[in-house]
Amino acid sequence: MFFRSKKSGPRVYLQIVENHWRDGQPRQRVLATLGRLDQLHEHGQVDALLQSGARFAQKLLVLTAHDQRQLPVVRTQHLGPVLVFERLWRETGCQAVVQQLLSERRFEFSVERAVFITVLHRLLHAGSDRAADKWKHDYLLEGGGDLDLHHLYRAMAWLGEELPANQQQGSTKLVPRCTKDAIEEQVFAGRRDLFTDLEIVFFDTTSLYFEGSGGERLGQYGHSKDHRPDEKQMVVGAVLDGDGRPICCELWPGNTTDVTTLIPIVDRLWRRFSIRQICIVADRGMISQNTITDLEQQGWPYILGARMRKQKEVRDQVLADRGRFRVVYGPRQQATDPAPLKVKEVWIEDRRYVVCVNAEEVAHDRLARQAIVAHLREQLRQGDKSLVGNKGYRRYLKVEGEGHFAIDKTKLAEEARYDGTWVLRTNTELPTADVALQFKRLWQVEHWFRSCKSLLETRPIYHQRDATIRGHVFCSFLALLLRHELQTRLRERGHAFEWADVLQDLERLQVVDVEHEGKRFRLRSELTGVCGRVLQAAGVAVPPAVAQLDGDGGAN
Repeated sequence: MFFRSKKSGPRVYLQIVENHWRDGQPRQRVLATLGRLDQLHEHGQVDALLQSGARFAQKLLVLTAHDQRQLPVVRTQHLGPVLVFERLWRETGCQAVVQQLLSERRFEFSVERAVFITVLHRLLHAGSDRAADKWKHDYLLEGGGDLDLHHLYRAMAWLGEELPANQQQGSTKLVPRCTKDAIEEQVFAGRRDLFTDLEIVFFDTTSLYFEGSGGERLGQYGHSKDHRPDEKQMVVGAVLDGDGRPICCELWPGNTTDVTTLIPIVDRLWRRFSIRQICIVADRGMISQNTITDLEQQGWPYILGARMRKQKEVRDQVLADRGRFRVVYGPRQQATDPAPLKVKEVWIEDRRYVVCVNAEEVAHDRLARQAIVAHLREQLRQGDKSLVGNKGYRRYLKVEGEGHFAIDKTKLAEEARYDGTWVLRTNTELPTADVALQFKRLWQVEHWFRSCKSLLETRPIYHQRDATIRGHVFCSFLALLLRHELQTRLRERGHAFEWADVLQDLERLQVVDVEHEGKRFRLRSELTGVCGRVLQAAGVAVPPAVAQLDGDGGAN
């Protein structure tokens, strides 16, 4: 029902009307004619009518009183992130798998809730479990009020708990099978119809240093990618499929080198996920001759980046080859066109290499080097002592005379050989262009991985046991899984939102609990920015603007 003004001759009348269907068409039926609109206004009867009816519109009164700041606010909490990621937590199978693994355990608290809360905290405000315990009170989290800090610690310990001896198939001396591995495998199995067969997987690693002691075995001194050799650290690896979907993560002591992790990862992928055949794509940090030998002996296809400057065969023979390049992509006509690419195949005995060149990168590298050399010449005029410790300059210098530096033209010419160029080593039978394109996809995945590293940078890690450290980092991996799921759904709808905008606008969706005439109501804020489209992509219904709460705080 609604009010409608109806003109009849020179006069306008106010009517109450309702919509109804008749003969398959929408019609309007007049329920009452209240009188001439000018006379109703003159005697204030419209205002009196609305005020009288407002007594029966309790929710409208609540909104009006809240807007006029006449109601006491009980609490304000964030709602948007909870709505979206709670839905994804269920639909990715994470919730069901965790609950199933807990079915035979007897915890006096909800471990599943503790895990989800920790994962959500990683997505929004990466930090310690102690910070998550304080943070959760600002969000409308089901079961959050029943959990204390020690519950979060115990949940992390369960995630990183070593499985019984009869479930250690596929483990290694450095990497025992834990609860987290069972979760990864069952989540993967539940979504396998979407994966079909894994054909390409990408592998990348990072290092995390500890503020605490670093556990019993994980915390070790090693090559720190964070430039903190003074702190103990651990190595974290993530395996992604060709679309960038996280499959699993691995954790090693901090003194483990990248080249020793690739073969165990390949072997564990085969054992854990029953994968018949995959092609490993990895960058230069993963490659060594022993690694390649092991991959070939076990029959695993690979596409690996070669170290152009350090490998003599690549530097002196592959790059010196005079064979013709084949153009895969020419110069861009539009910004959305793929980057220019030309490739050629080079065989050294039975070893297959693919040389790739990007003309845009050739020009970029040349200009960058020219800028460095110009600045270097200026520095040399002012004295060369300040150049000793500068690695960026050192590669273009030579010692001349009594300990003085000069620009090395031979090195400049040598560096020009590498402009916009990369070399791949492969044992696949893929066409040359496909080898290059698959490796370029690794760059895209690495870019995504770098953009997500804040989720893996879970410092400060104060845990003293390896199990709780593994659980703590694994929650960051689960956060990556949920992030990828949401971004995939947004992309399928044609959205390309900045991740920061997604989180910011979700955080702005809040609920306010207020009291009015002895009753408690929950008011929802307006949707702003991209929030509405994110909720739609996640399949989440927008809650009502006003809802009355029952005695337990639930909305009616």
